[in-house]
Amino acid sequence: MTNTSQIDQRSTIIDQFVDDLWLQRGLSKNTLSAYTQDLVLLEQWLSPKNLLSATRADLGDYLGHRHKKRYQASSTARLISCMRGFYRFAMKQGLLISDPSEDLEHPKLGRKLPVILSESDVDALLMAPDTNTVLGLRDKAMLELLYATGLRITELITLGINSVNMRQGVVRVVGKGSKERLVPMGEECSYQLATYMSEARPELNKKHLGDVLFPSRRGVQMTRQTFWHAIKRYALKAEISTKVSPHTLRHAFATHLLNNGADLRAVQLMLGHADLSTTQIYTHVAQARLKELHSAHHPRA
Repeated sequence: MTNTSQIDQRSTIIDQFVDDLWLQRGLSKNTLSAYTQDLVLLEQWLSPKNLLSATRADLGDYLGHRHKKRYQASSTARLISCMRGFYRFAMKQGLLISDPSEDLEHPKLGRKLPVILSESDVDALLMAPDTNTVLGLRDKAMLELLYATGLRITELITLGINSVNMRQGVVRVVGKGSKERLVPMGEECSYQLATYMSEARPELNKKHLGDVLFPSRRGVQMTRQTFWHAIKRYALKAEISTKVSPHTLRHAFATHLLNNGADLRAVQLMLGHADLSTTQIYTHVAQARLKELHSAHHPRA
């Protein structure tokens, strides 16, 4: 039977590993939460063993269990990265002399192209909010900013009032790994943002006087889920058949820029990608779209 002190020890080790990840790599809260959940689920499956007593065979059996349960390859790849990091950390702490995850192989991940909205669909989505209301003005400004800058949803909802420089037309973003970047907003986005800030934000923020740029109806920072549901509602109103999420506008931002001749490295900087290969997925999207157009319109396609 597992006693309370053993459970506390396990939790402490996981917490120490996650804290070390945050300090050394500056990973996002969502990633750290996912890693924590991965390790907790693994430890529950290993019981009565714990993470530090697991063998290579135990970890292989767990991966086999996940395969039978049809877990996505991407989540299993994240789990393996998490396990490798955890056991390297445990060895550095002197808790282990060998790494049971050392020979684990990552599952092969197919290159999945993101779903991209057409420019006309984006226009319809941006027109969906009712700008005669306070919340409609806020949501309009948020959608415009997403499409104009390619922000991640977490970056958007955590923006502060001082993150925006209206005179220069740029937004200062603190992205993954606490890396800061400046992204231009464009004239239309700047206009919509200025309208929102003068007409709607004071109403939303009148009770709290906080510095969050896009407060919820209660005057506090909204959740990712709140804005995700809002986008789904606006997509339905705009009669967009494609599945839409906050990340869809980030994809559209990058692809539409490349379609119109933008430099790949410039797009990389604006997206905040650490590796150019991550940005290159959008060149594949653009090429796929060109093939579709060729097949549909060329007389000898």
